[in-house]
Amino acid sequence: MSVRIEIPAPMRELTNGQIEVPVEGKIVQEALDHLIKLFPALKTKLFDDRNLLRQHINIFVNDEDIRYLDEMNTAVAPGTLIALIPAVAGG
Repeated sequence: MSVRIEIPAPMRELTNGQIEVPVEGKIVQEALDHLIKLFPALKTKLFDDRNLLRQHINIFVNDEDIRYLDEMNTAVAPGTLIALIPAVAGG
């Protein structure tokens, strides 16, 4: 069983409309690397020129914000759901 990455609506055009994409990886970074291998156009949406996660992208592993875990080194097990959540601004 693989890890699943939930794709936010604004990025689904880059994943052929897929809401969830199954990927392999033991940590969040590996899972995202696999996602980008499958859908290279996502790289610029998720990472900046220094290959750092863009500030407006939040990542949750089974409803836990990775900022409060081990960030990109957060372990993921088969069946884990990784959610990509773009920050919303405005008022």
